[in-house]
Amino acid sequence: MIKIASRKFLGVENVYDIGVERDHNFFVKNGLIASNCFNKSHSTAYGYVTYQTAYLKANYPLEYMAALLTANSNDTDKVQKYISTCLSMNIQIEPPDINRSGVDFTPVAGKILFGFSAVRNVGQNAIASVLEARETTGEFKSLADFCDRVDLRAVNRRTLESLIYCGAFDKIEANRHQLIQDLELVYDWAQSRARDRASGQGNLFDLLGGYSSTNTKTANNAFETAPKAKPVLDYPPQEKLRLEKELLGFYVSDHPLKSLRSVAPLLTPINLSQLGEQREDTRLCVIVMLNGVKKVMTKKGDAMAILQLEDLTSQSEAVVFPKTYERISFLLQVDARLIIWGKVDRRDEQTQLIVEDAEPVETVQMVMVELQPQQAANIEELHRLKTILQEQCGDKEKAKMPVIGIVQSENSRRLVRLGWQFCVQDARITVQALQNARFPAQLKPLIGGS
Repeated sequence: MIKIASRKFLGVENVYDIGVERDHNFFVKNGLIASNCFNKSHSTAYGYVTYQTAYLKANYPLEYMAALLTANSNDTDKVQKYISTCLSMNIQIEPPDINRSGVDFTPVAGKILFGFSAVRNVGQNAIASVLEARETTGEFKSLADFCDRVDLRAVNRRTLESLIYCGAFDKIEANRHQLIQDLELVYDWAQSRARDRASGQGNLFDLLGGYSSTNTKTANNAFETAPKAKPVLDYPPQEKLRLEKELLGFYVSDHPLKSLRSVAPLLTPINLSQLGEQREDTRLCVIVMLNGVKKVMTKKGDAMAILQLEDLTSQSEAVVFPKTYERISFLLQVDARLIIWGKVDRRDEQTQLIVEDAEPVETVQMVMVELQPQQAANIEELHRLKTILQEQCGDKEKAKMPVIGIVQSENSRRLVRLGWQFCVQDARITVQALQNARFPAQLKPLIGGS
């Protein structure tokens, strides 16, 4: 058993060390033991399988997570959850690579490489053709070389576009827009060469083995004569990520919220994958991206919206009722990064978020108050701080900005998010009140502010 020794700091429980006891409910909640009963044969079997999977995850994390991703490659929600688990385990997921990827997710050099089978519009015949060409005549040197060597009856234009957009050709040519422009010319060129080979004509230089300008014989260099489009600039990063997600179901090479990974827990104690664990009507806030905004009209003719949300761990749905929609509708744009305040709602066994307010992450400013260790241990000082913050709550429904405590000592610096009861309504006025009471306080932007 495990015991967590803790203490409360202004409504927040902070874990300090691990002892030797913890209650039964913890293990039930986290799936370590069952909340219902089995006969002994079932319990033994489940216990054995649990031991095996725990052993594999602890000793072969790359292989275990790659197998888990492969087994659930058709379930986008699960794959996104497991990718988030990989990131928390410091395991990097690499996008598909035309010269390295196999059918499934594969451990390579301490990372997990995306498999072709999880890329939309890439069928089994196309994968087989790519792998056969690669195994027979080696790595692909360019898009033209690829098109010239694979079976274009299996690898059609749509498949090639998908491979380019998801980043499979990035190691050959990082400019995805250039590859798409070249594809228009290269695909027809490769088809023409395939027809010539099928009719037995071939190309004169192919029959001779190919010669360079220095008369040095080279093999399989016909792709060097392939047509190319005029140089173009690459797609903007946001567009590349959008197309990548469209084909893979989630972001792999990067994520618009990844830069906020370390600071998000300061403001948001949970993520979307934990939403279903919360009690109904629980107040919370989450940092998300908007994947979809569907405007709907009520029977009274008022506008509201259904939102599709995403963070680094999962996806979820949120509802914006008319009064809130009227106030924040201008913020509800696809691909916007927002911090959303709301309440948990359950309907028809589905958990969703009822949105009460929202703000772009670029404009969010945190209230930071510094405390010396002796202050944090002084009951009178904590009561004085508590009184100031409660005075700044104002309207409880509008008090949404959490306060971050910084406990600074000679050898450490600990950031502590104070409890919900200490959220404030106006961050700037709060900072001024804290400074007037001789508490060092300041506003810090969420982005670049930790």
